Amino acid sequence: MNYRPAFNSIPVVVKNLIIVNVLFYLATLMLNKAGIDLYDYLGLYFPLSEKFRLHQFFTYMFMHSMSPSHIFFNMFALYMFGRVLESVWGPKRFLLFYLVTGVGAALIQTIVTSVEYQMLISKISPDQLEYYKEIALEGKFIPGTLSEKMAMILNTPTVGASGAVFGILLGFGMLFPNTQLMLLFPPIPIKAKYFVAGYGLLELFFGVSGIQGSVAHFAHLGGMLFGYFMIKYWNKTLNRFY
Repeated sequence: MNYRPAFNSIPVVVKNLIIVNVLFYLATLMLNKAGIDLYDYLGLYFPLSEKFRLHQFFTYMFMHSMSPSHIFFNMFALYMFGRVLESVWGPKRFLLFYLVTGVGAALIQTIVTSVEYQMLISKISPDQLEYYKEIALEGKFIPGTLSEKMAMILNTPTVGASGAVFGILLGFGMLFPNTQLMLLFPPIPIKAKYFVAGYGLLELFFGVSGIQGSVAHFAHLGGMLFGYFMIKYWNKTLNRFY
């Protein structure tokens, strides 16, 4: 997208969020070489996992996969759209929005995963359930069986700032609905409101269909959902908010 906000400097919160995310990414790479898996402590695990900790609902949003593209595109979107929102809202309000949408994304993802887990165990006989759960928690599974899906749920952490970034994208679309954005693929202009709506529907399709199962699509939708309700709430209480 080639939208360029009319601000020459990066606002303080956006700048520091990018710095923190990059530092966490570099720490992940360096500690991994030393045999320390930072995902085990800071990634968001399913609550029934032995690795789950309550603080992960917050820390997961500062972690990214080791692929440089994951953090690059998240930070690029944060830079492009986040600095506009921070310049409009101010640092405190923007930071609150970012953190709430990030945590909200984690909550929605956990709820959806809980439903998937309950549907999964409903297909397993009681005498097999404990065995499947035991081998899943050990990181083992029988390929092609339900134990493989259970192992994926219990042992795969959710990481990334995407939930908060999708909240920012939704916020930009609500505040500047008619702003023209230029897509990269295909290279055509599109209004922000249509881009956000289309992206949301695409995420919903991917989430329901199971396509790109390694991506937390419902976390993205959760960030957008919490962002929508926050902005609606602020619109109703604008005078009291300031």
